Amino acid sequence: MEKERQIVESKTCKESRCVKTSHVFPNDTNNHDTLFGGKLMSYIDDIASISAMRHCRQQVVTASMDSVDFLHPIKPTDSVCLESFVTYTGKSSMEVFVKVIAENLITAERQIAATSFLTFVALDENKKTIPVPKVVPETEEEKKLHETAPQRAEIRKQRREESRLLADFLTIRKPWE
Repeated sequence: MEKERQIVESKTCKESRCVKTSHVFPNDTNNHDTLFGGKLMSYIDDIASISAMRHCRQQVVTASMDSVDFLHPIKPTDSVCLESFVTYTGKSSMEVFVKVIAENLITAERQIAATSFLTFVALDENKKTIPVPKVVPETEEEKKLHETAPQRAEIRKQRREESRLLADFLTIRKPWE
């Protein structure tokens, strides 16, 4: 017998909060002896998708990665700690914030190394979008991110339209043709 999906009207940010900490190993670094940006982006997408699924308890798909702002290099003497949670919701979409903290494991110095915002969409078993619970911020950090989310959503909408226009202009011919 299929379990009925319980509709929840709202959830707090902390209900979707995830934390992941990893060592930075030599094979994770680039020629500058810092963490590969692509490796960090993979960590970010992974943890953000878990936060989104915790919030809606459904399958999700990444709709956009607004940006990854690299603020401080992450070195092999560091651990990298990612914290993520849902900051804002639309009808079927969720904005997820990811904060990346580098911690020097010898000196204990901690710095914000990167920040990122991603958007996920909740899907049912037929891969159709479905409504998600509203999010309720509690801490000052959560409230600030929630309050500024509509501005980011508008920028995201404009950027998506610009991307569509550009895609219409771009060629799909093979380079050798």
